[in-house]
Amino acid sequence: MAGITFTHVNKTYPGNVEVVPDLNLEIKDKEFVILVGPSGCGKSTTLRMIAGLEDITSGELRIGDRVVNDVAPKDRDIAMVFQNYALYPHMSVYKNIAFGLQLRKVPKDEIDKKVHEAAKILDLEHLLDRKPKALSGGQRQRVALGRAMVRNPSVFLLDEPLSNLDAKLRTSMRSEISKLHKRLDTTFVYVTHDQTEAMTMGDRICVMKDGIIQQFDTPQTLYDTPCNLFVAGFIGSPQMNFINAKIVREGSGVSAQFGGFSLPLNASKSAALKNYVGKDVIIGIRPEDFVEADQADAGIISTKVDLAELMGSETNLYLDCAGTKLIARMPASVRVAERAQYSLAVKLDKIHVFDMETEQAICH
Repeated sequence: MAGITFTHVNKTYPGNVEVVPDLNLEIKDKEFVILVGPSGCGKSTTLRMIAGLEDITSGELRIGDRVVNDVAPKDRDIAMVFQNYALYPHMSVYKNIAFGLQLRKVPKDEIDKKVHEAAKILDLEHLLDRKPKALSGGQRQRVALGRAMVRNPSVFLLDEPLSNLDAKLRTSMRSEISKLHKRLDTTFVYVTHDQTEAMTMGDRICVMKDGIIQQFDTPQTLYDTPCNLFVAGFIGSPQMNFINAKIVREGSGVSAQFGGFSLPLNASKSAALKNYVGKDVIIGIRPEDFVEADQADAGIISTKVDLAELMGSETNLYLDCAGTKLIARMPASVRVAERAQYSLAVKLDKIHVFDMETEQAICH
């Protein structure tokens, strides 16, 4: 088993195209780490550098205690699961899973034992004689996982493995991969652009933008205390609402004012914002941090409903508040006509405040 350490790693492509400027990242042994971010943020390049499929321009990469900058992929003790499964179409499921072991000249009886053990864990025993074309997307992905498992690698690398599956299958495969990590008790590094996958699967999440780590922490910490505007907007679905507001002194504390509305802030936020009185900031409110107006005596705002989207257990309201577009997640019992005026309240203790110039978090 092995942890992974990047120390001042740079990746620059020909033409001076810098994808990863200066990466410092430590992934612990047996940890399930998610690399997440928008397309082009450098997450897949980072994964491919671990695999040895991309050369490192400068810096040092360690897997366990070994520097692997110049170590061939086959000698790194890693296994990679790709987005498109990368199965051999002319081979049966059994032969696809066994192929890597056969290349290593593993004895036949040992291969047979390992293939059947993996097939049992992944519920593939009844499919071992089938070819990939006769399998569903989820079954093919399990075969790709099985092929990685039988090698018993120190590190599993998974590059958007669920992106080709439908929504229902993605949900079930998420839990399968999480259970597999616990069973194998080894290091998993998983790339995705889907923050729901990240929030539900990872021990820690590394949020990347333009090749730079924005925040690396547990899912709950990222949700509760995002370090900047980018992380706040990326983590959470629907994404956090952002409102331009001014910090105004009000009695012994301060409030955030916008569009004729005033949101009084608690003592700890007031203390953090004492140097921002009279200045413009950005406040963040998650869609789930609105409540019906009759459930609060402060923080009430008036809006116009653009769209009410019934989701079954809840209703997403798309609102216009003094020219600012907001999304509120309300109980399904809330029934509001489109274009109607609707008052609702903000959970004042859940407001996030960001510096308008640096976009860094001031307080939560």
